[in-house]
Amino acid sequence: MKTYTSLIVRPYEIDSYNHVNNAVYQNYLEYARMDMLHQIGFKYKEFYAAGYFLYVTHVDLYYKVSAVQDDELIIECEMTKTGYISGRIHQIMRKKDGTVCVEADVDWACVSAKTLRPCKIPEEFMVDELRIKK
Repeated sequence: MKTYTSLIVRPYEIDSYNHVNNAVYQNYLEYARMDMLHQIGFKYKEFYAAGYFLYVTHVDLYYKVSAVQDDELIIECEMTKTGYISGRIHQIMRKKDGTVCVEADVDWACVSAKTLRPCKIPEEFMVDELRIKK
């Protein structure tokens, strides 16, 4: 299942080159991933309260075209790989006209708050999109 999140580039996110600063794209992608979890029915607040985290373990970013102030960006997210402990989300950030600004592959893992070690996602938090895909 693909999810879509939109946002507007704000003036304070622009750098001295008059485009979105590279570090800001990470914030946009994080926002879209959290929105994706909400859209697929994952109960992150309850997951966190039960003593678990979803850590980002690796990010591959491919910058293609700069976004500028007032651009409307649409971020597509798709869970492309899942396992018992970890997975990967592919993200594509486009301008409203369809131009791709950034593509990213983000690896994540479930971590126990008690041990700070990777652990299996508890069954009560599993949703269809987190079921194993290889």
